[in-house]
Amino acid sequence: QVQLVESGGGLVQPGDSLRLSCVVSGNVVTIYQMAWYRQFPGKERELVAMVQTTGIANYADSVKGRFTISRDNPQNKVYLQMNSLNPEDTAVYYCNSVLRTSAGVGNFFGRGTQVTVSS
Repeated sequence: QVQLVESGGGLVQPGDSLRLSCVVSGNVVTIYQMAWYRQFPGKERELVAMVQTTGIANYADSVKGRFTISRDNPQNKVYLQMNSLNPEDTAVYYCNSVLRTSAGVGNFFGRGTQVTVSS
């Protein structure tokens, strides 16, 4: 089995920063892509940022210049540094990874961590 466990969410004020972390564990052979998604109430999950094994990253337009995704390959971790947060960033944030297990390649999500930006 594979587990993705997020941490670092919470309640912050507009303009504040947060750093989300995610660790991947279990029957993992190779981790390919790692990413963060978020989901607003009543909406579908959307991609926030993605990072390849090379470190090349892509971002949603709404977070470019404010969020930074990074990964620690030996530790099977991915991070999301979020700066200049605003109320529109309030959502549940999910860690995501495309990885290979002994059973093959799959796409996995964590259970999510709530980020609330409010004054």
